[in-house]
Amino acid sequence: MKTSGFENKRILITVKAYPAPSISYGETVCCAGLDIDRLRWVRLYPIPFRDLDSDKQFKKYSIIEAKCRKADNDLRPESYRIQSESIKILEYLGTDDRWEKRKNAVLKSAIITFCQIIEDQKVKNTSLGLIKPKDVSFEFKKRPPEDVKKRKRAYAQPGIFDKQKEEIEEIPFHFYYRFRCVSENNCPGHNLSIIDWEINQAFRTWRIKYQDEKVLLRKIEERWLRIADPTRNDVFFYVGNLHRFQNVFTVLGVFYPPLLK
Repeated sequence: MKTSGFENKRILITVKAYPAPSISYGETVCCAGLDIDRLRWVRLYPIPFRDLDSDKQFKKYSIIEAKCRKADNDLRPESYRIQSESIKILEYLGTDDRWEKRKNAVLKSAIITFCQIIEDQKVKNTSLGLIKPKDVSFEFKKRPPEDVKKRKRAYAQPGIFDKQKEEIEEIPFHFYYRFRCVSENNCPGHNLSIIDWEINQAFRTWRIKYQDEKVLLRKIEERWLRIADPTRNDVFFYVGNLHRFQNVFTVLGVFYPPLLK
């Protein structure tokens, strides 16, 4: 069904980025997932996630139905605008039977190398994909402070439907995965920042337990290396590029169903 350029899509949400404030949209979240009827990756933005009613606040690996249309101001083929008020949560795919339901959905999509995505981006403007890494390592570095005044302005002018909420803090570190591509003999190696909500939320919540910052960072490194350990899990990365800097890709999240033991 189509209405004013919008059509209903059923999307398995696989990626939720950490919330970011903007002057234009307030606080929003960029999400991505798999259009399960067409087996194509889609990016959904902007989503005012913390302003959504509770029955619309989906978790990762929820299948949602929502009205979407191709984004006017974003030429990347995977980018769609979403009518947030139209979101319906249809199903949540859990982790029973070693993630069987999730695997049956996610692994139907095309799996290629990051080297190939870089080439496809030049020709087809490809901006999202599922890739399989090897030789994964983890890094972090201090991030430069954001423009505090600009950030406060984004929170100071809420829309009429925005809920009252505390300003979400800026995480003072960038986190990275360094890896090479499986099946690419000449892969030079890649180093991509991780922008998944989970790693940033881990920093916020774990520092209550690990008040020594060095210990906290070591615990995060241990956790995200364990996630990407190929002796434990069948590891894939969701990767995507930035709207303003389309040659810059990030790790949007990790798909890591456990191996049989």
